[in-house]
Parts: sequence; C-alpha cells; structure tokens
Amino acid sequence: MDGIMQNKLFATRQGTIVVGVIAAVIAAIALIVYLNHYRSSVDNNAMSPVLVTKTYIAKGTPGNFVKSNEAYTVSHVAKSALQPGALVDPSALDGRIATTNIGVNQQLTEADFGPATGSLSEQLAPPKRAVVIPLGAPQQVGGQISADSHVDVFATVNNKVTQILQNMSVLGVNGGNVTLLATPQQAGILIWASENANPWMVLRPVIATSTIPRPVGGGG
Repeated sequence: MDGIMQNKLFATRQGTIVVGVIAAVIAAIALIVYLNHYRSSVDNNAMSPVLVTKTYIAKGTPGNFVKSNEAYTVSHVAKSALQPGALVDPSALDGRIATTNIGVNQQLTEADFGPATGSLSEQLAPPKRAVVIPLGAPQQVGGQISADSHVDVFATVNNKVTQILQNMSVLGVNGGNVTLLATPQQAGILIWASENANPWMVLRPVIATSTIPRPVGGGG
C-alpha cells in the first residue's frame, strides 16, 4: 500500500513539473512574440529625417543647385512613412541631376536622381547663361585665360576704351572662343561688343572682388 501511494505521489509531482515546464515555455514564447511585436511597432513609429521638397524641381536640375538654393527642407517622419530609397542626407545630391519632375512636398528619393553627365548645361543655374565670343590671342591675355579664370571685359565705345563688365567667370576656352558665365543681359552686352566694339579681356587676380564698372582713358 505504501509503495502504491508513493508511486501516485511521484507521478503527481512529475505531472505537475511537466505541466509547469510547458506553461513556462508557452509564457516565454508569448513574451518573445510580444517583445518582437513591440520592437517592430517602436521601429516603425520611430522618427527619421528625410529631405522634402519646398519648391518644384524640374527634370534636369543639378543636385548641387537643389542644395545651394535650399529647394528642400529636412522633415522628420515615422520610418513606416518613408518612401523606398528616401534621401536623408543632403550630400546624396552631390554630382547628381533630377531625372524626373518633382512636385512640392514630395520626399526626395534615389529614384528621382541619376548621375550627372558633366555637360555645360548642368553647370548653369536657371538665371545664368553660357555665351561664347571669339577673341584673338591679345584679347585673351596672350592665351593666359582658362576655365575658372575671372576677367573684366573692355570694349571700344564712342572711340573710348571702356570697361563694360567686371568679374566675369570663364567656363572654358576652345581655341579663339571663350565661353563666359553671364546673365541674359550680360550675354547681350557681350554679343553686341563682339559684333561692334572689339572686346578685350583683362585677367583678374584671384583675390580681386571689386565689381564697380568705370570708364578708363582712351582715344580715337
């Protein structure tokens, strides 16, 4: 009789332990599932920076122009709201151009931009133009003018040598042709001078900053 009672007691205790272990395992699994779900929920709702347009960006706009003109703002949205490939760092715009038209209040994404080709048009901001004028060697300071030079432009006006433009940026030189960065008005002045006033360029030092036009002496 004592042996039977001991066997029943052992079986009961063993069953209780097994049940307890199973319950603990189930509780642990439930806790892991809950924690994973909670972590996923937190990750999805965590805020992330993203570049969002402030103005319309036309196809072909250089990324550097987008940066320099602050055509975007840095917003913070939930990670779950981020567009695929969303740009979070402005440096991602370097050396790239818009490959599509981008509306206002849109997240900027990698798909919106492609590698820049290095063409001259990509170097021009919307208010600027590239204008080419033909010049001889003396008018180019004996061939010393090159891309990235800054020059003043003189011309013969009313039989006097007059400074007509200052601190013009040179985009490139090809033989006797000099390409200058100009506004539309400056481009018109340069074209008129090229046709009518024998323009000359004067190379500026790197540190020269004055841009006040003034006539100089001359005679006819």
